[in-house]
Amino acid sequence: MASPILFFGLLPFVSLAALASDPSPLQDFCVVDTNSQVFLNGLACKDPTKVEAKDFSSSGLHIAGNTSNPGGLGVTPVTTAQIPGLNTLGISLFRFDYAPGAVNPPHTHPRATEILTVLEGSLEVGFVTSNSHITKVLQKGDVFVFPIGLIHYQRNVGKVSATAIAAANSQNPGVIQVASAVFGSEPDIPSDVLAQAFRVDKNVVNYIRSKF
Repeated sequence: MASPILFFGLLPFVSLAALASDPSPLQDFCVVDTNSQVFLNGLACKDPTKVEAKDFSSSGLHIAGNTSNPGGLGVTPVTTAQIPGLNTLGISLFRFDYAPGAVNPPHTHPRATEILTVLEGSLEVGFVTSNSHITKVLQKGDVFVFPIGLIHYQRNVGKVSATAIAAANSQNPGVIQVASAVFGSEPDIPSDVLAQAFRVDKNVVNYIRSKF
């Protein structure tokens, strides 16, 4: 049994890990300096005296994303690349456009919780916990939350195109596509490891891997 002293000594570190998120800003704003060569946790700040209104705005989110691709999914991001003033503010925004039948395949955001609202159409959404699958069909105006780090997906189950807006509580949520991460990683995860994990023959693993 662990020592009580050790347990209580670790509590502050457990609490810090549980509260981990984008760090709070230490100034009013920190507009990205696109010319900086400094590499740090976040992005370097522009001289505040050279900041302009355009550093805090973007346009075009009313324009549908391109769904003419194999997945039928168009993603329009609003991150520090589009609005430099988002740097250190711990938020980002995304527009999703789905062709009929399109899927935003299972993926995870390691640094953010995501909240999504449907603007048009019908979406089946879901996420996976350690022991269950939480899923629901959303209609126009419905809102759904994907907890930080959990594998989740969306699928257009309507006969027409669908549109959604999602926000994340990180300026850089990150995205790990499950299928491509598992079967398309470099170097490869050994085929026998995946064959055992998915309980299939190695030839099946190699066939799936060829798609990535």
